[in-house]
Amino acid sequence: MANREELKTKVENVLEQVRPYLQQDGGDLTLIEITDDNIVNVELTGACSSCAFSTMTLKNGVEATLKKVLPEIKEVVAVNL
Repeated sequence: MANREELKTKVENVLEQVRPYLQQDGGDLTLIEITDDNIVNVELTGACSSCAFSTMTLKNGVEATLKKVLPEIKEVVAVNL
């Protein structure tokens, strides 16, 4: 289980680096879970939850950054979109 916790910590660290970019537009995100098959589920909050570009931001920004740093991550999914 230590590997799962370690992965979660690494994902949270990457999300902390991405978060200021979301916050400057009035949005944010919360890590919900990392599934056993390495899919990261997040909840978009604030302006991100209603923004038309949030899916693009999620895939091109958050997911791309996470996969670059942690290649074992398969996908990032917003549970509330």
